Amino acid sequence: MKRSGLPVFVRLDGRPAILVGDGAMAEAKRRLLERAGAVIVGEDAPAQIALVACEDPEPVVARLKARGLLVNVADRPDLCDFTLPAIVERDPVTIAIGTGGASAGLAAALRQRIEPLIPASLGSLADALAGAREAMRARWPDGGERRRALGAALAGPLDPLVAQDEDAVTHWLEQAEAPGDRVETIVLTSPDPDDLTLRHARWLAQADRVTHRADVPSAILDRARADADRIACDAPPLGLPGLTVDVSTAR
Repeated sequence: MKRSGLPVFVRLDGRPAILVGDGAMAEAKRRLLERAGAVIVGEDAPAQIALVACEDPEPVVARLKARGLLVNVADRPDLCDFTLPAIVERDPVTIAIGTGGASAGLAAALRQRIEPLIPASLGSLADALAGAREAMRARWPDGGERRRALGAALAGPLDPLVAQDEDAVTHWLEQAEAPGDRVETIVLTSPDPDDLTLRHARWLAQADRVTHRADVPSAILDRARADADRIACDAPPLGLPGLTVDVSTAR
């Protein structure tokens, strides 16, 4: 049974959030809420979420949950309806790292490892892509074709892990070509998804559909986009539009 839950981003700007507690842990929670723009209120105020950081949280949590609030409790994952991730922020991009409450220290350590890999220009790249949305729609009216073009760009000239010039998106749009239909083949040598090559992982992340043999592990198929079609078959059908990734196991 998975403990990590469904990751979501909640807009709190100008909305009330209950904070109960004092001390260093409560202050850390306060800073998170303030950074998100929340209006911090007391236990009895109307709200939809609450953060609790006190010595005896059970009675407080019981009262809050009885009102239908979603509650986070410091150092008590067994009482939490949601957990707070470690965050790498390049506004408007936020990378959240959670462990389902298993270890905040592990999440923090991962954040420290990931932080240096993320260029300061990533937020500007996101803003530029947002500003180019209509231009991309005009260039590629078909949604699937547009997604494939952008996926190819982000795996190449617009690599988000490389510092980009402020005109990078404009230059890409001037030079980009429509992505063609194609089939890529992955022959697995291991059932472990960590053994996928970077190229194979990118194919799966960009695929419109994944055709696969019956013995391909679900852990491999889970590396594809959630909305990509998955087709169990002996060979990929011919003539399908977009990117088909065909996965089989080595014999």
